[in-house]
Amino acid sequence: MRSLYFLVPGVSKKFASGGLFAEIKTCELAQQLQSAHLVTYRETASDHLYLPDVLAQVRPQEAIFVISWGFDIPKLVKQLRSHHVVYHAHSTGYGFQLPSHIPIWAVSHNSLGYWGQKAPNNPLFYLPNQISPEFQNLHQERDIDVLVQTRKTSSYVLQQLVPYLQGKCRVEVVSSFVPDLAQLFNRSKIYLYDSAEYWLNNAVSEGFGLPPLEAIACGCQLFSSVNGALADYLDPGFNCQKISTYCVEYDGDRLLAALENPPANFTTEALLQPHRAETILPRFATILQEVNRFFDYQAQYPANIQLQRKNPLLVHLKLALRQKLAQFRT
Repeated sequence: MRSLYFLVPGVSKKFASGGLFAEIKTCELAQQLQSAHLVTYRETASDHLYLPDVLAQVRPQEAIFVISWGFDIPKLVKQLRSHHVVYHAHSTGYGFQLPSHIPIWAVSHNSLGYWGQKAPNNPLFYLPNQISPEFQNLHQERDIDVLVQTRKTSSYVLQQLVPYLQGKCRVEVVSSFVPDLAQLFNRSKIYLYDSAEYWLNNAVSEGFGLPPLEAIACGCQLFSSVNGALADYLDPGFNCQKISTYCVEYDGDRLLAALENPPANFTTEALLQPHRAETILPRFATILQEVNRFFDYQAQYPANIQLQRKNPLLVHLKLALRQKLAQFRT
């Protein structure tokens, strides 16, 4: 098995994000299976390897570089063109193409379907993100009625819904980094997560959505958008309620009703089990075996399946013509 090197731009507060934490957790899972290292490439860190040093020491056939930071992917693919590379796909929509010699690990079925359409000749695998053991329901007293984090939250929630709720219940709006999110979720009765506007304005997608699933694991009721990969596991009316629906009164009254009469506890185990380490590890081991076998084939055979890409403008013109013809016929 080739050694794994998980590339992240840095580990300082500047790069703190769900994607960074998810990548660190994936590296730690890999370390339970084989040799795996976290490597930075934009900034140095005393307790992690630095990419230029690794490239100077590692033989190309003996390593696999795992890349994941969306906007950096084209540059990293070029920099690592003589090495084995895996793309760990979180968010989608960055617009780059990937050659068929790069396997793709998708953290959600949403991302898997995106790359299944965009890169049909690449090896594709589903490798879900981990929900860490600390995210569990402690069955303690909850002193926060409604929890909102400003990051990625819609202007509607912050400017309309939160003012509507304030004075009617205990609303906590968090705008800074939370070192112990599991503890905060265990203090909260309802968690609001509305990221559709954020991702729409940034032209990429919700790649997984760790906080909503972590909140559910801690026993929070969830009011959430259902965009992108959130649709992988959210089921409005059953394990969550959809937010930003029609008018602020409709949203606000449903939230207050949920506080007054919480729904019967649904079983979270089936929802969470695919994202726990004990389920991910055997899946990860199989994926690593397949990826190593694929790279063995690359040493013997050239790529010989070509995707015939048509001009996107012509494709859209054909679609528009079909729509016009359909309207004419009706």
